[in-house]
Amino acid sequence: MKSSQNKKRKAPPKSNGDVNYKNQVKQMFSDWFKNHNRVGYVMSKQDIVRNIITKLTSKQENSLEIAIKELNKDGYIELQEDGLTLVLTQKGVNDFKKMSF
Repeated sequence: MKSSQNKKRKAPPKSNGDVNYKNQVKQMFSDWFKNHNRVGYVMSKQDIVRNIITKLTSKQENSLEIAIKELNKDGYIELQEDGLTLVLTQKGVNDFKKMSF
């Protein structure tokens, strides 16, 4: 008989609210890049603070890192080594114009 200590615990499911907050943050990045719609355009740490972080609710703040990682993973932006400088890709130029999260 297996003890209950050996069972793996599942992470709690993401709520629709968590996904919604993440998508709101992704939309903020998308909107900013729509106004700076050139391949290679850089969003600096100062731009992130001024245009994104200062406008986030506490629940959106919890989704900030996840949103950046997803935008990077999906190919819309490149994340520089410092982890806080974002560079718009060709896919971002093409898709941010016509998408909403």
